[in-house]
Amino acid sequence: MDNSENRLVDVFFYGLYMDEEILLKKGVKIRNQRKAYVKDFVLRVGKMATLLRAEQKEAHGLVYELTHKEIDILYKDSGLIEYVGEAILLHVENKSITALVCNLLVPPLKDDKNEQYVEKLLVCMNKYKLPLPTEYQLNKKG
Repeated sequence: MDNSENRLVDVFFYGLYMDEEILLKKGVKIRNQRKAYVKDFVLRVGKMATLLRAEQKEAHGLVYELTHKEIDILYKDSGLIEYVGEAILLHVENKSITALVCNLLVPPLKDDKNEQYVEKLLVCMNKYKLPLPTEYQLNKKG
């Protein structure tokens, strides 16, 4: 087991950080990308994206292995300090794993919207052949 600063942590991304091009631009090395989903959560996009608890729902995304420094680059160093890390049980390749997910402690207000983000997110999810959230499929234009 690696106890150095280079040890790797599974991190679940459900927003635009799923896109490896964005991660690479931020200085994150792409390691062990896997499709995953979490049960009893739903994606909510307001000004920012987060996962909310919701029985009998699923949120899909990608898991990567990151160092602690890379996690800090994505959140602390990028000014996304409203996000907090917590453990989550994911379903990956017919097994369950525990991973880190970063969520907003305070959920977006119901009238908070970010259509540009949603459009980019739908493109990203299609790129990685992930199921689209039904809430956003209905709002999809064209």
